[in-house]
Amino acid sequence: MPTYAQREKDELRALKAQLDEEYAGILAKGLSLNMARGKPGADQLDLSMPLLTAVVTAEDCRAEDGTDCRNYGVLDGLPEAKRFLAAMLDDEADNIIIGGNSSLTLMYEAVARCLDFGTLGSKPWCQYETVKWLCPTPGYDRHFGITEAFGIQMIPVPMTEGGPDMDEVERLVADDASIKGIWCVPKYSNPGGVTYADEVVRRLASMPCAAEDFRIFWDNAYCVHHLYDEATEQDQLLDIATACREANNPHRCFKFASTSKVTHPGAGISGIAASPENIAEIRQRMGVGTIGYDKINQLRHVKFLKDAEGLARHMSQHAAILRPKFELVVRKLEEGLSDVGDCSWSNPRGGYFVSFDAPEGTAKRIVGLAKEAGVIMTGAGATWPYKQDPTDSNIRIAPTLPPLAELEAAMDVFVCCVKLAWIEKLLEA
Repeated sequence: MPTYAQREKDELRALKAQLDEEYAGILAKGLSLNMARGKPGADQLDLSMPLLTAVVTAEDCRAEDGTDCRNYGVLDGLPEAKRFLAAMLDDEADNIIIGGNSSLTLMYEAVARCLDFGTLGSKPWCQYETVKWLCPTPGYDRHFGITEAFGIQMIPVPMTEGGPDMDEVERLVADDASIKGIWCVPKYSNPGGVTYADEVVRRLASMPCAAEDFRIFWDNAYCVHHLYDEATEQDQLLDIATACREANNPHRCFKFASTSKVTHPGAGISGIAASPENIAEIRQRMGVGTIGYDKINQLRHVKFLKDAEGLARHMSQHAAILRPKFELVVRKLEEGLSDVGDCSWSNPRGGYFVSFDAPEGTAKRIVGLAKEAGVIMTGAGATWPYKQDPTDSNIRIAPTLPPLAELEAAMDVFVCCVKLAWIEKLLEA
């Protein structure tokens, strides 16, 4: 069957008339559906309700070493909390600092420290005329928000099926000492669901950089967020810290993770892992600004999830809820857009998003049509630095929050909007 771009104008006008009628019917329904952010659904949040009663009595507030967690102290986190997060950060407990509910806060603070103080004796980044940052795209809008807020110049780098385009990354960092970092969501990336290939991880760790203080910000947000229980259906990721040590660049990476999409977002725990020297410096700097994060919440998480095996069992329950949603999204796209052409989408094995590439020049129109029809989506362009998608094509689909029935209705609207926007564009030509 010919794609839309291969059809005659008269045929497209007839199709548009049908789609206009379908869209009018959708408008008449008065829908109010939200797929704007990657939030867990209520049924996922219910899985962690026992967390709230894991620490009740005064005795419950005692850490394993006897520390009374109701009081001040323990700047960098309880030992048992460090051991627990070590399973997520793929590192040693001694190389971890426990933060508050958000790993994004730890990333923001890490950038700020490097700007204000430098890192491990380097010149403070704020003293450079220009600071630049590599941004694999499509990527995570909140990462881009951090670097933009600090006035750091963002450089888009294309994503491939195995991670960022390493030929381009290596070319850029080799001669430009003002490039100080790169954002990475290395497992089930946001939004593409890509897991970095071993070769990509090793090249990131070993590549020659003009900036000796170049840092990889390794946001392993979806490290345990598989959609399938079978090991053969789960992506595996090489540890960046091990690769950096083997490449004789042990200080190059900062690793981040949190329980935001494990237990309750906004009420989880987070962590940063790095080389012993980096950790010592971070501990020294953070000690000026805090006496320590919420130790009672650290205890709650350890008592509730216990260890790596407990975490895996818990995440399997999440997967059972999310898997039908992702499968529904992919099925709706395949059924609804197979004859449209010029569209593509990811089919991830984990994470929280499906990345959709619409026909060039239509993403903003698609999102606008969906909004008018009562379906709120992530803004077109959000997956690019400065919200500037040069082809106006990438849309992040976030299927996790709506119940399955609402998600199905939202995807029907989305498919209609894709068709309508593309036909409008073709008829303009």
